[in-house]
Amino acid sequence: MITPLFQGLFLGASMIIPIGAQNSHVLSHGIKQNSHILAATICMVCDVLLIALGVFGAAKALASFPTLITVIKWGGVLFLLTYASFAFKNAYLNKYADMSLSLTSKSKIAVIITTLAVTLLNPHVYLDTVVILGSVGGQFDGAEKIAFATGTMLASIIWFYSLATGAAKLSPWLSKPKVQRAIDVIIGLIMTAIGVSLALSV
Repeated sequence: MITPLFQGLFLGASMIIPIGAQNSHVLSHGIKQNSHILAATICMVCDVLLIALGVFGAAKALASFPTLITVIKWGGVLFLLTYASFAFKNAYLNKYADMSLSLTSKSKIAVIITTLAVTLLNPHVYLDTVVILGSVGGQFDGAEKIAFATGTMLASIIWFYSLATGAAKLSPWLSKPKVQRAIDVIIGLIMTAIGVSLALSV
């Protein structure tokens, strides 16, 4: 029998690992080796806080307002499709060589602001952490609920730090224009697929 800790770890990983706005943002900073650990930490801390809110009460509160959940879902659809369109636009323009020549590192303040925006202005994040993980976590009680929440949080911590450090180590290869273009196409396709599936579920 799978313990609540591992249930949380596996479910959390299934929610976090698929390419999304946070992952592509951390991946981008890892490739540029520009405050990638800071970006990963911000994403992780936000996820941990939102998971805690969902598992320990917010999911039940939101369930009382189905209209709000619908609004969040449509906001997520709009965000995902807009993000996908930017990825496709970058791939179509194919200016990666020019970007690498003129690349300047963002300040830590800029990294903090953009990472918070990508995380907290993305309604899909709330669906994954507060609504879905929170609803499943709400089925547990006492120590089991704490174990489940801990598992989901560990998934976020392990994933974001692995993504940031992995992207930095593979930067010489990932920073090649052809590879960046392929990454943008893949991100665009996955974000579109998630957005469409979310729209069909509303």
